[in-house]
Amino acid sequence: FSFSWQTTFQDGGEEVEDGAVYNVTLKKVQIQQAANKGARWLGGEGDQLPPEHTVRQYETSKIRAIKAGTLEKLVENLLTAFGDADFSYISIFLATYRAFASPRAVLELLLDRFGNLETSNQGEVANLNSLESEMVLRAEIASVLRAWLDQCSEDFREPPDYMCLLKLLDYLKNNMPNSDMESRVQNLLKQFQNQEVEAVDGFCSTSSSDLVDGEELEISNPEEFSSFQDHVVAEQLTYMDVMLFRRVVPYHCLGSIWSQRDKKENKNLAPTVRATITQFNAVTKCVISTILGTRELKIQQRAKIIEKWIHIAHECRILKNFSSLRAIISALQSNSIYRLKTTWMCVSKDILLMYEELSEIFSDHDNYLTSRELLMKEATSKFANLDSSEKENQKKSQKRLQLQKNKGVMQGTVPYLGTFLTDLIMLDTALQDYVEGGLINFEKRRREFEVIAQIKLLQSSCNSYCLIPDQKFIQWFRRQRHLTEEESYKLSREAEAAADTNILSPKSQKSMVKRISTLFLGTDVFTPPKEQPLKSSPVGGSSGESTDSASVSSCEFNHSETEDVCVTPVSSPEDPLKKSSVGSDKGYDSDKGSIGSDKGSGSSKGSICDAGSGLDSGSMPCRDSGSGLGSAPRVLPVYNRQSEGSCIIRVSMDGLHDSIYKSILITNQDRIPDVTQRALLKHNLEPDAVEDYELVQVISEDKELVFPRDANVFYGMNSHVNFDFILRKRA
Repeated sequence: FSFSWQTTFQDGGEEVEDGAVYNVTLKKVQIQQAANKGARWLGGEGDQLPPEHTVRQYETSKIRAIKAGTLEKLVENLLTAFGDADFSYISIFLATYRAFASPRAVLELLLDRFGNLETSNQGEVANLNSLESEMVLRAEIASVLRAWLDQCSEDFREPPDYMCLLKLLDYLKNNMPNSDMESRVQNLLKQFQNQEVEAVDGFCSTSSSDLVDGEELEISNPEEFSSFQDHVVAEQLTYMDVMLFRRVVPYHCLGSIWSQRDKKENKNLAPTVRATITQFNAVTKCVISTILGTRELKIQQRAKIIEKWIHIAHECRILKNFSSLRAIISALQSNSIYRLKTTWMCVSKDILLMYEELSEIFSDHDNYLTSRELLMKEATSKFANLDSSEKENQKKSQKRLQLQKNKGVMQGTVPYLGTFLTDLIMLDTALQDYVEGGLINFEKRRREFEVIAQIKLLQSSCNSYCLIPDQKFIQWFRRQRHLTEEESYKLSREAEAAADTNILSPKSQKSMVKRISTLFLGTDVFTPPKEQPLKSSPVGGSSGESTDSASVSSCEFNHSETEDVCVTPVSSPEDPLKKSSVGSDKGYDSDKGSIGSDKGSGSSKGSICDAGSGLDSGSMPCRDSGSGLGSAPRVLPVYNRQSEGSCIIRVSMDGLHDSIYKSILITNQDRIPDVTQRALLKHNLEPDAVEDYELVQVISEDKELVFPRDANVFYGMNSHVNFDFILRKRA
């Protein structure tokens, strides 16, 4: 017999029930069978049919995917999703429900309302009185609970009482006594009880609190740093990144959760994400400290350290560690390092070309399309795919890669987390939590799950790494004293002033400065002020890892306003669409939309759009996540672009948290009071004080647009510059 299948999908519209709305898709499968025997098997007069004749049969099935519903309906749908052929629903719900419900609320609905067969209301689940229905219901609940324990066991970590685990254990003892699941829950409870509650900084392997008694932080000794081989440094940075990334709890990355981290009561929110950001910032600051920390270094010695870090970045690329790679590139592009023009002149041409190629990975062109495509291409590949336009670099890369392959050990992929944080923040900003009738918008959760699924895939790939910690390097790394932005800028000026500016003719100096600037900016040249540190400038766009506007905010907010501090690349005033920002010892800021800043000199706002992580329409999936269903895709509003009557702007507070900005969705119907109220709410300020503030769009360093009290923001704004706004107290 010869069979072939052809499947087509047809939009079946919507079905509305009490408390729920479903998308319906009709799945039509055409089965073709050739040959006379097949025709006879299907009931035809096979002997009378020509040899080329085929028999077609059609089978149509209905797929229902919940689009919006009450919490009760969404929990009930956990038990019926498989019957509706919405096979990804349970995974999507478990990965995103923390945005609209607590584990206790979901567990109580699942066990008390649907799992308690004596008290369940008839009609909620059909035929509950029959033994067969009871067995089916118990099996469905067991399937959901098993998936919950498999995928999100951290949801039950609630010290010291562990109320949800105890409630679950009680249900299993009554309904599934002596089952494997009961034993599993008992073991999980013991495991949680035996583990210390991990503090926020307990996740970070680079915390100075891990120092041995008596050890003190110190500025790096260049000779000690030079003693570590490049590939060893890269491997150890990757080891630390892998340990932290594997522990990231995916729901901590959701925009609705991560964007709340700046509130005082949320200082312990999302510790696993904060830990990765702290590590990112530690790498960035280590790079800056090793280059600037020793005043006595000669120009050539400082250039050699820069070359060493470029080689380490290249080794990180071979290991597919995009997190430390991005951190090193950010540090080298920070204001305090970028301005060392005489030092950069002493860096060899081949290494500058290597640096240029590595920097291109995080180009902001097309919403960081290069880094996104590369990350997905290598997510599950065994080894890095290295291409170089420079023959010598290509030869070295292939040689190093071959050494890795000869070891026979596959590699995982460590991403730059800021990309995902930005995407999730932008999704949270662009899509409503609730739809008409107060129903939870589950389509939004499907879209968020597309990003969460990528994080989970990469976490799984990290299991392929086989790295051994080198305690000598790790202790050295932890001992490093990080320079503040003011310190690094001051040391940078001293180093440059001490350089012999006459070693090159003015003409060759100009040529070299232009070449170095081109490496950073493409064609635009940006010269920082000479006499004083840069203040936070409104010109910058994205360069960090924030997530509320397009960058990642700093992760250490006890020291400065943000806690995800990171370094950001230099931005050019001439090109408002380039969203890089100048940063010194800055960090990954996730609410700002950029690798954030410590406040101080040299950093502009940035955006997690990606010091590498932005989010543009290119990164926003337009289909219904996981289901392939629903209405025609629509373009989501994005930062720096007006489309279909809406866009996303970034608003900071004048004089208060200047370095922190929030993403706000506006439409062509919004006027100043609406936008001002939303901005105040985002910044956790009193929304009733609308009349006390004026909204200002930053046009350039010395120009701004002040809006009248009742202006239409969408039509009144300047759409040819960055959509960066400031809320300022009226005089």
